[in-house]
Amino acid sequence: MANTSDPGGSNPSLQNYAITASAVKLASLGLITCISLLGNTVLSVLVLKDSSLHKAPYYFLLDLCVADIIRSAVCFPFVMISINSGSVWSYGIISCKIIAFMAVLFCFHIAFLLFCVSVTRYMAIAHHRFYSKRMTLWTCVAVICMVWTLSVAMAFPPVFDVGTYKFIREEEQCIFEHRYVKANDTLGFMLMLAVIVATTHVVYVKMLCFVYDHRKMKPAQLVPAISQNWTFHGPGATGQAAANWIAGFGRGPTPPTLVGIRQASHNANRRLLVLDEFKMEKRIGKMYYMITLAFLLFWAPYIVSCYTRVFVKGNALPQVYLTAAVWLTFAQAGANPIICFIFNKELRMRCRACLPCCLTTQTPMEPYCVI
Repeated sequence: MANTSDPGGSNPSLQNYAITASAVKLASLGLITCISLLGNTVLSVLVLKDSSLHKAPYYFLLDLCVADIIRSAVCFPFVMISINSGSVWSYGIISCKIIAFMAVLFCFHIAFLLFCVSVTRYMAIAHHRFYSKRMTLWTCVAVICMVWTLSVAMAFPPVFDVGTYKFIREEEQCIFEHRYVKANDTLGFMLMLAVIVATTHVVYVKMLCFVYDHRKMKPAQLVPAISQNWTFHGPGATGQAAANWIAGFGRGPTPPTLVGIRQASHNANRRLLVLDEFKMEKRIGKMYYMITLAFLLFWAPYIVSCYTRVFVKGNALPQVYLTAAVWLTFAQAGANPIICFIFNKELRMRCRACLPCCLTTQTPMEPYCVI
């Protein structure tokens, strides 16, 4: 699977190649770590500091940022140490299992979290009344706790050698040892990851179909208005009579279309999803879908390599491909903040408002709140 020749051998060209490859790996992983720590920290502070971002979608985003910060600060340095040590693990077996457990934990965490977010995005668009009433802070906390529990359940069994955690020299990290299918015990974990990612995309496709179907306008039908004491109501009325009746100026019996509505009162809880809120929900849904799509693109090459090692006996993947696939999984941690700032105008405006160098005259944003 990998080139096992001694990089410190007598061939100077191989030795120079090994030194150059190690330098490129260290530089790229160091850059990824810095971007991930800086971007996710800025995003986390922004969500915590700005009270207007204390909403369900951003609570999930905060959890995602915290997980990426821990992964970048704990897992990536050990990979850099192993590269600097000549692709060897300098610590004990227990420490290798702990680092591998954390790496797999954060992988399943983002997969489960993105699936739950996709469900909440669909609820926000298709069932906004239910979503606005039920998706409170404590509901978000319960969902996040459930995600972490499922992630621990998926990552913990290999600690007891159910899917062995080992240092894989070709990947420069402690992770699953993907053996051939007849002796493999990690296939179930990989299948679960693939099912979660696929189901998440199915939910987004369903949400897209819902938005598309509700864009179709039905032709207006002319229905005559009904008159009771010269107070017109019904589908053909202009609505002025109903407005007058609600304001207390109406005469005669209550129009049938207004039965159950108290006169001269306004029920603030009966809010429909207005256009501005709908656009906001669509923008947040687009941002999360781009994060989900980036997760798929960054992890797909590595998942393909895992399935190849499981189902193809004696398969020798090119070391360049395997290294690139592993480094793409690392890059995913630093890509999320960039995606958030690109596809979320509200985050960009809040970030500019918090930076002293960007304090200029800004057009005030309309308040967005979930009741």
